[in-house]
Amino acid sequence: MDLHLATKTTFISGSTQGIGLAIAQQLLQEGATVILNGRTQERVSAAVEQLAQQVPGASISGIAADFAQPAQVNDLVAALPPIDILVNNVGLFELKEFADIADEDWRHLFEVNVLSGVRLSRALLPGMLARNWGRILFISSEAGINVPGNMIHYGMTKTAMLAIARGLAELTKGTGVTVNSLVGGPTYSQGVAGVIEHIASAQNQPVAQVKAGLMQTLNPTSLLQRFIEPSELASLVAYLASPLSAAINGAALRADGGVLPTIL
Repeated sequence: MDLHLATKTTFISGSTQGIGLAIAQQLLQEGATVILNGRTQERVSAAVEQLAQQVPGASISGIAADFAQPAQVNDLVAALPPIDILVNNVGLFELKEFADIADEDWRHLFEVNVLSGVRLSRALLPGMLARNWGRILFISSEAGINVPGNMIHYGMTKTAMLAIARGLAELTKGTGVTVNSLVGGPTYSQGVAGVIEHIASAQNQPVAQVKAGLMQTLNPTSLLQRFIEPSELASLVAYLASPLSAAINGAALRADGGVLPTIL
């Protein structure tokens, strides 16, 4: 299927690894121009080189910026060309009991996970509306609906993303711009893989065994019964980013593997 993305320019926050990198690869394969982002120039350059090898001839570049630093975000926005597709993907997560979450922890996750999308959307939405075409996508999580007791501050940020996306969609009435969110399920990103490999090493067990055991223990309602691959989420994002998804606006689309038992 031709997603008609060959003339579109995309910016993806937090895209040097995991879901963001998979989204970048998928969009590049569809012919889009992609601008990556990571916290350091070294990470950005490495990701650009990796994707250039995977998708020969692709139009790809990158801008380093730490979304915990508003001044760096301002510099990033100033350096961006007109953007057709914005993917708000950057995000931090951690396991921490509620009583141990300090005020600064709440602020830090909100700054990176929520205000990143607010600042980028505020900067780029007006141009999309003026050109009468654009896509803004927020990469949320099932944790924003079924909030984990040991990740309440993370779940809060993912819930906030759903609210912001829906509110922004209200500003696009009658235009060719859409704003949607993706409610992803347990995904085997590099961050998750690192945690599982650490546990496997500490317990002297095979990674595959620990991976399967954690999935069954932590996500017993999953219909997929395995971790989702980043590329599987990227396929849905590519469709939502395309002109073919014009009728989808203000939606929170589930790609959660059936973890959430209720209907959104």
